Amino acid sequence: MRTAAIAALTGLLALSVCEAKQHSTFRVYTEASANNGPGFSTQIRLFGRPVTIEKVPTISERDVAGLQVYRADDGTYGALLELNAHGRLALDSLSIERRGSFLFVFVNGRPITELQIDRRVSDGKIYIASGLTTNEIELMKKDWPPSASRKK
Repeated sequence: MRTAAIAALTGLLALSVCEAKQHSTFRVYTEASANNGPGFSTQIRLFGRPVTIEKVPTISERDVAGLQVYRADDGTYGALLELNAHGRLALDSLSIERRGSFLFVFVNGRPITELQIDRRVSDGKIYIASGLTTNEIELMKKDWPPSASRKK
């Protein structure tokens, strides 16, 4: 009994240490139908209009493999996030199945941009044109290495 309790406590400590390494969140939610119901979707006000999004993100920070940072014209930052194999497949499938709908990108719980799906995206890259703060960029750099296409 005592051994099981120690093993469980050790497991919880290991989980908390693993979670502490993540500095930033990145979530991409898909536009949902208002008919999906409250179990699967939620209605919120984003970018000046009411929208319905799925409750579970299609792409998250676990799907990011690399990062390129850009300075935007408005003084904020933009980023190109390169996805791992799971994220590439999710984005590719999403871009085929949901053409014409919107994706909503959140960084650290804050809505950053909305992207309309107008073509198939098979390269596994999500571009955020602007809206990221210096603090968000610093946190993102701690989590994701510079992308391979940028390295020399």
